[in-house]
Amino acid sequence: MLWEVFVRPRRGLSHTHAGSLHAADAELALRNARDLYTRRSEGVSIWVVPSSEITASSPDDKGEFFDPAADKVYRHPTFYEVPEGVEHL
Repeated sequence: MLWEVFVRPRRGLSHTHAGSLHAADAELALRNARDLYTRRSEGVSIWVVPSSEITASSPDDKGEFFDPAADKVYRHPTFYEVPEGVEHL
C-alpha cells in the first residue's frame, strides 16, 4: 500500500509533505517514515496517510473549481479601508 508522509520539523510549525513510501500497514509506514525522513532528528511529529484516502482537486479543473472565490472581493485587502491613526496592521 502507498502512504503519504507528512513531517512537522518543530513544535508550532505545520506538518509538510515529505514524500511517499510503500508499507503493509500504518505501524510499518510510521516506522519506515521515521527511518527515511527523520534520520537526522529533523522532526517532532510524523503523519502517515494512505494515498487512497486523499481526495484532491484536479489541476485541469482549476478554472471552474476556484472561480467562485473571484467574486468575493471582501477577501482582498484592498476592500477594507485602514482607519487613520493605525500604524501597524
